[in-house]
Amino acid sequence: MPKQIIWSPAADIDFAEILAYLSKKWSNKVVNQFIDTVDVYLQFISVNPKMFPLINKKLNVRKCVLTKQNSLFYRELKDSVELIRIFDTRQNPKKLKLD
Repeated sequence: MPKQIIWSPAADIDFAEILAYLSKKWSNKVVNQFIDTVDVYLQFISVNPKMFPLINKKLNVRKCVLTKQNSLFYRELKDSVELIRIFDTRQNPKKLKLD
């Protein structure tokens, strides 16, 4: 049975900022493609949360590469999956806060 996806406030902000950037620099087609990509990966994660590699055992965080520029970080909870961040990989990795 698919698990519910819960967006953290940080992931919600990340997603909105990425969409704003894409709509400013690119086209609505690119924005819609990104949204579709996120939706597809969230469906995969919902059905099989262990599908992507564990990158932090202590925090139980997994990483899903969405695009060349963006990765999704999440953790599996008992009855749901928590999206922690959608991170632009061109940034300094020290800016990524997973807790």
